[in-house]
Amino acid sequence: MTNTHAAHAPGLIFDTHLEHFDRDVIEASHTLPILVDFWADWCPPCRALTPVLERVIAHHAGRIHMAKVEVDEGANMKLAGRYGLRGFPTVLLFVKGEIVGRFSSARPEHWVREFIAEHTDIE
Repeated sequence: MTNTHAAHAPGLIFDTHLEHFDRDVIEASHTLPILVDFWADWCPPCRALTPVLERVIAHHAGRIHMAKVEVDEGANMKLAGRYGLRGFPTVLLFVKGEIVGRFSSARPEHWVREFIAEHTDIE
């Protein structure tokens, strides 16, 4: 699925896993905001949200990146437990190593853009 994302926003959207989460998300969020999409392949709302998030990330042209966490892959469900996620998709926004916002379920593009603007200095 990574190739699909790369076609939309090269280098801006990447997959991460429990083993690399602290480096890929926590540490990286000290440089720029990182949106984290916790998703599952069996989840229709997750599949509906993916293209919305891809468009928003591409629109912001490198001012924010997105990490995708497939919760059913490897030990990734431990990340869902760490952050108290109850359903999917859940999106967390990290800035300077901290969660500054979160939402669950599929949302329209304008809503996601407003969410990012509300929690960062990105408009």
